[in-house]
Amino acid sequence: MRITSLEPARCLPVPDAGFGALLTERGNLPLESVDVNADISGLIAGVEVTQGFRNPFDVTLEATYVFPLPDRAAVTGFRMEADDRVIEGVLKERGAARADYDRALREGRRAAIAEEDRPDVFTIRVGNILPGERVSVRLTMSQPLPYEDGAATFRFPLVVAPRYIPGSPLDGPPAGDGTAPDTDAVPDASRISPPVLLPGFPNPVRLSLTATVEASGLELRELASSLHVVEEDGRTVRLRPGERLDRDFVLRLSFDASTSLQLDGRDTFALTVLPPEPAGARTPRDLVLLLDRSGSMSGWKMICARRAAARIVDTLTPQDRFAVLTFDTVVEQAFEGLVAASDRNRYRAVEHLARVDARGGTELLEPLLQAIALLDAESGRERVVVLVTDGQVGNEDQILERAGGALSAMRVHTVGIDRAVNAGFLGRLAGIGAGRCELVESEDRLDAAMDHIHRRIGAPLVTDLSLTDLAVEPETVTHLGSIFPGVPLRAYGRYHEGSSVTVRGIAAGTPWQERVDGVTVDNPALRAVWARAHLRELEDRYAMGEHDLEPRIVRTSLEYGVLCRFTAYVAVDTRQVAGEGPEHRVIQPVEPPSGWELPSAAPMAFGANVMLAAAPAAAPMVRMRAPGLGQSGLDQGFVGTGAPEGESPVAGGPPPYGAPGAGPVLPPAPPVPGGGLRGRRPGGRGGGGAAHRLDAVLPQLVAELDRLHALPLPDLLYLADLGTRLAALARFLGGSAELEALARELEAAEQPGADARTLHDHAVATLTALVGRDTPPPGPSEQGPSTGGRRPFWKRP
Repeated sequence: MRITSLEPARCLPVPDAGFGALLTERGNLPLESVDVNADISGLIAGVEVTQGFRNPFDVTLEATYVFPLPDRAAVTGFRMEADDRVIEGVLKERGAARADYDRALREGRRAAIAEEDRPDVFTIRVGNILPGERVSVRLTMSQPLPYEDGAATFRFPLVVAPRYIPGSPLDGPPAGDGTAPDTDAVPDASRISPPVLLPGFPNPVRLSLTATVEASGLELRELASSLHVVEEDGRTVRLRPGERLDRDFVLRLSFDASTSLQLDGRDTFALTVLPPEPAGARTPRDLVLLLDRSGSMSGWKMICARRAAARIVDTLTPQDRFAVLTFDTVVEQAFEGLVAASDRNRYRAVEHLARVDARGGTELLEPLLQAIALLDAESGRERVVVLVTDGQVGNEDQILERAGGALSAMRVHTVGIDRAVNAGFLGRLAGIGAGRCELVESEDRLDAAMDHIHRRIGAPLVTDLSLTDLAVEPETVTHLGSIFPGVPLRAYGRYHEGSSVTVRGIAAGTPWQERVDGVTVDNPALRAVWARAHLRELEDRYAMGEHDLEPRIVRTSLEYGVLCRFTAYVAVDTRQVAGEGPEHRVIQPVEPPSGWELPSAAPMAFGANVMLAAAPAAAPMVRMRAPGLGQSGLDQGFVGTGAPEGESPVAGGPPPYGAPGAGPVLPPAPPVPGGGLRGRRPGGRGGGGAAHRLDAVLPQLVAELDRLHALPLPDLLYLADLGTRLAALARFLGGSAELEALARELEAAEQPGADARTLHDHAVATLTALVGRDTPPPGPSEQGPSTGGRRPFWKRP
């Protein structure tokens, strides 16, 4: 393929710009503008995002843009506009949508596709953009706003920050066009690692953001933007021109919420219940504090993290026990095991935290497993994990698969510190552990955030929540969790009959209830917000091992028209405008996150490589198509990662990461049971069969056995719940006769005549035998296909 550039006079190097900066009379390539328009009504925002692309080449272009969206936003519409033509997107199963997009490009038709790679990371590709042509794509979404301590927060992320990618690189073509290699721990790392520009580039993208607040009967006391300077016009706020896509937009709206039940008149409800007044003494706690000290936490983030961790230690009382773990590629403990929260031990912990600085990579799984081990065997005390981090990891699904089950039996609070925080993942962790996720975007925000956390770390006000009187559809109510001080209960679900609901729970050891009468509202967003929340819960269960949920997730996504990881929006023009596919492909470089101390001499210890600055006159490097590679192996436009092994990817720049003279090389992560090497052979990569070895779930089985031993008395309800968890593990394995038989027996524990002691002893004996058994190596049927038999990257092996 031959790419014809513009004339030199129309394509000039930018003075003092970094490597890859290209300025033409039509602007930087390929993304020209991002426009965000939000209409905020009560606790829901309707948002439209329009991305404008240009093609200043004289050949057809495919542009790829990796970008963030709010992790709980329901994407319900997609549209492409080009040459006065409007093409509405269609939501399809992801594989079918990708096939339609690829077919359209081969046939010379314009097409665009929108895909979800993480709950808060999305990719748009726009293909067959004609020379000199402008194309825009528009996403429509509904976003719920969290409400705490008298204020709702509208947070809109604007940049995907580099994420640490653990694991060993996989053979074969990459899943995407990013800079990080796919690994056994993160099989789609190349899809979430767009190239990153270092400071010095001219503003590459025009950003416009407008938020209008509708009164909706609320007495709005204040509007406050914490990271941007805004212009106000009544209840409309706008970003000032010239802002960059390098940090989240955060707008806080102060008003008094109220308990309410909204019914959409069809089949969906939204419930808000304000917390009751605190009463009674709390249960003593065992708390493990995890502090991220990886390289991405340098600068102001490390200062905030140390202060936050010290404040958390200060919340402890002498009746509590605690441990402090700091981690990067290694885990360090302030002292061995759990210790009493005496004045002396809390002082020692704060001293240890004061010496912590940023270094290394974000190996998050190991400290979580150590925290689980510290807390797992104790009963009768509140078990709490507090994680302080920016959350910039790529192996979210692996972490949930290995640790999610055990964390669901504990209280997990997350404190995210960053101006471009991985809010989606931190919210998922907190949701699994029925805890709170607090986001800190600046040092000015820290004190207020820690006041919130101080109250959350204690025991919740109301637990064991349930709904009665409203006839809800089974398995449709979003996770109820617990009610914490200052944080209302927010729940969505489907119902078929009723006009009121009674919320029941346990407060200070005694029954608690509140009745809420319903009000019918004309708000289609309720249905979309419920569907998104329901899909998020199903996707988390899928990531934790329930892989048979995939058809249900796809069916739910298509029925309610809400994008998820297994579906995609695709828009295809009917008119042929080009030859056989785009002649040039470019992935849009993204801004470095504001507040990050990125290196100027060597890449950081992240899977997502950073585009380094070079001489202003350096020409952009292009990775040309390699024989045998599909479109994901094509050039990445301005990405300087296509140099031969051992050569610098940047003209005049340092050696690549891991080469002689570069920074230290991180050791590869250990093999991951059930989700790691997947039958890897020397010299090649297995594709992973349907069956998994028993050791894939060995940590979960050991944890369940320890819990059984720790029970003071056999409990039929606990045994029935254990049966459901073992059944999920059996499905993850692709079938296990012993686990399935035990699960069936335990799930029947709630039936009349069940003997708790007999079932308990039988479960202990069976799990002991399974845990102690030596598992033979996988046979031929468990070996996956040879290189090239790779599963779709959006599915777990």
